[in-house]
Amino acid sequence: MIKITFREERCKGCQLCTTVCPKGIVVMAGRTNEMGYHPATVTQQEKCTGCGLCALMCPDMVIEVEREAKAV
Repeated sequence: MIKITFREERCKGCQLCTTVCPKGIVVMAGRTNEMGYHPATVTQQEKCTGCGLCALMCPDMVIEVEREAKAV
């Protein structure tokens, strides 16, 4: 399972991450953070492939992509 975490309080709303998501699930939130920007968020976590392009594109390093190990 893949988990994407956004440090929304640090996001400047540049939207670069939204342009590279192959599944189109990284979007800008309707709310604003403390800095007054609309932070990036993920709409359908279960559709994430874990490619990490959003995290690589983020100039402020606010995105973390984690791959959870499957229980055996």
